[in-house]
Amino acid sequence: MNGYGAMAYRRVGVDSGVAAADPHRLVLMLFDATIEAIKLAQAHIASGDVPEKGRALGKAVRIVEEGLKASLDKDAGGPLARQLAALYDYACLRLLQANLKNDHAALDEVSRLLADLRDAWAAIGEGARTAAPGAARLRPSTSPSTTDGTAPPGARDFDGAGTGPVRPVTVTA
Repeated sequence: MNGYGAMAYRRVGVDSGVAAADPHRLVLMLFDATIEAIKLAQAHIASGDVPEKGRALGKAVRIVEEGLKASLDKDAGGPLARQLAALYDYACLRLLQANLKNDHAALDEVSRLLADLRDAWAAIGEGARTAAPGAARLRPSTSPSTTDGTAPPGARDFDGAGTGPVRPVTVTA
């Protein structure tokens, strides 16, 4: 298969994966694509292909900025979302520094950081699907409430407004 055919085939696979993915899986795909772009940049540094290195790192920065960081809800996410936004800013800074200096250590640092976040995000998804009794879990609800109609402490309503065919859920511990 020529280069164009391979790219077209890969693109169809990515498009299909995106169309079928839930929001949790989409974030995993963003992490995976960023880490892959960083690996590609490292290979281009090793081969001396400066333009391709720049394209790969530009892609990684765009995914972090326009995908991972842009998807944070700083109001609902509170301090955690703000800390993740700062971490994503740091990752972008290190990627830009790596681009300027061909710095493998900076690329390794960002790759490890994003891999750790990816693994934690994946574990959250697994935990939500296989939550043990007493663990935090998702339950269908139109609003967080107890038997008397008031919200339990720490409950957060996720209505999925504007996100397509999503059942409203409430996260409780």
